[in-house]
Amino acid sequence: MTAPFLSICIPSYNRPRQLGELLVSIDCHPADIEIVICEDSAPKRLEVRAIVNAFTKTSAYTTHYQENTINRGFDGNLRQLVECSTGDYIMFMGDDDLFVPGALNQFLEFLKQNRDKSYVLRSYLTQHPDGRTEYFRYLQKTTLLPYSEATVAWLFKRSVTLCGFTISRAEGLKYATADLDGTLLYQVYLMAQVCLSQDSVYCDIPVAHAVQSFREDKPMFGAAEAEKSRFTAGSVSHDNSINFTKAYFEVTAYLDKQHGTNLTKLVRIDLSKYSYPFLSIQRKRGILSFLRYAKRLEVEAGFGCTAYYHIYKWALVLFGEQVCDSLIVQIKRTVGHTPNF
Repeated sequence: MTAPFLSICIPSYNRPRQLGELLVSIDCHPADIEIVICEDSAPKRLEVRAIVNAFTKTSAYTTHYQENTINRGFDGNLRQLVECSTGDYIMFMGDDDLFVPGALNQFLEFLKQNRDKSYVLRSYLTQHPDGRTEYFRYLQKTTLLPYSEATVAWLFKRSVTLCGFTISRAEGLKYATADLDGTLLYQVYLMAQVCLSQDSVYCDIPVAHAVQSFREDKPMFGAAEAEKSRFTAGSVSHDNSINFTKAYFEVTAYLDKQHGTNLTKLVRIDLSKYSYPFLSIQRKRGILSFLRYAKRLEVEAGFGCTAYYHIYKWALVLFGEQVCDSLIVQIKRTVGHTPNF
């Protein structure tokens, strides 16, 4: 049997309904892909199993389903998915994400035309609670990204959203490590390892719909042993947000030590310039709580190093998250992509 070109890799944890919706959103030619699902020992395992069994009975897609004997956590489960897949490329999709109708075949064709690239930065979209659609497009058009420290620093934040993250399976196996388990940034680590030595490419086809369940304030992380020391399950608390932000610099320090790079400084500056989502996630808790959190971002993560951070902070204080979100969406629509500062 011929190996598939692309493995769609889905880490599953306690979202049976959303997983079912993701599976039925897959609409490409069946011969091109396989679907790989690793269920991570969650309370709703039986419901997830039933959803997958029902899908496989009626689907033309080759589907591999595994149940982890222990809760590996986000990073460990991504690594397990790479090991279980057989495609030339792997594409991660969160179990609450969706594919944009008709886009997956286009993306596959793009990938085949760029098979000399081991990493592809995708574009995607999301929908806000009020129905507005926000596109995450990073450049005006499809663009070659030459390997360098600067490219990796630019890619760090733009690669963190899991939906549509696409990388060579061989590279994913080559750089496998448990050293960064608990950071929730394993996919970013893989990107960095590849893009420090190989050219990559930006694909201007919004292939995935990020549902952004974090807005419901019910995160799924924090149950695995590797995550318990950093994160508390159940809400997007100040500590959870701060510890996730600091994890970026744990990854950069690991890479800097390994490669003699200066990624920690470069990534801190870039994250400060684009720190709006790091800030806005805590605005709903009130102004005083938000200001205490923003101060921690400045002191503990060093985010106050650019003027952009302070503009975002005070705009959120004065106008609130909804108005600021609307303004950012409008700026993106006017420019055509996320502005590059």
